[in-house]
Amino acid sequence: MLVQVVVSCIVACNVENNIPVVGRDEVRRRREMHWLRIDRYYTIEEDGKEYTKEDDIKQLSDFENVTVVHQPMLCQHCAHAPCETVCPVLATVHSSEGLNHMAYNRCFGTRYCANNCPYKVRRFNWFNYWNDSRFDNYLNNEFTQLVLNPDVTTRSRGVMEKCSMCIQRIQAGKLHAKMENRKVKDGDIQMACQQACSANAIIFGDANDPESEVSKALRNERVYYVLEEINVQPGIGYMTKVRNTFEA
Repeated sequence: MLVQVVVSCIVACNVENNIPVVGRDEVRRRREMHWLRIDRYYTIEEDGKEYTKEDDIKQLSDFENVTVVHQPMLCQHCAHAPCETVCPVLATVHSSEGLNHMAYNRCFGTRYCANNCPYKVRRFNWFNYWNDSRFDNYLNNEFTQLVLNPDVTTRSRGVMEKCSMCIQRIQAGKLHAKMENRKVKDGDIQMACQQACSANAIIFGDANDPESEVSKALRNERVYYVLEEINVQPGIGYMTKVRNTFEA
């Protein structure tokens, strides 16, 4: 049985950043374009023993006691980003604000950055999805293309794409604060995935501000970083899931 889960954060990211929906056949070719994916990790308990490795799970016969953990995975905006050192045209660079930027008009798709990314969160744009007749996409029509977000460019064929932390929202928040002659306050800027998450599982803000919500969350003892041991210094932290396993 194939269970397909559609989550609001992915949909919000697609709509906000003009990410094309490429269809099942392209996804089967590993050509999905989502900037945000939801990884799933399974644990099975049998005879009082916990199994987490895939090979061990396949040998088990009882799949009733299955525990699933969901983990959103996007560009980690690493401080020591391995994608930046291999780009021959400096299309991916690090900003003073700690973001990993993509200059789409500079990129010509060598895919070195995707090969060097340990999180595999970069996407290569195989086609001009908005105007390619091979894709049954309502956005192929010049009038229905008006639903696209005008603040985000539509990427052309042959470039790399990835999460930008909704840079257009960041710039809009900074501009709004400047017009009001004040500094950006905590909560002024929300990413699309954060705004759409009904569980408030995503927090975004200034990690350098000790009083910000994200700074307080990162100081929690439950926080960990994915592949922290390879010293790429990711900018995104995750919290371990705590379950009540007490049995009376």
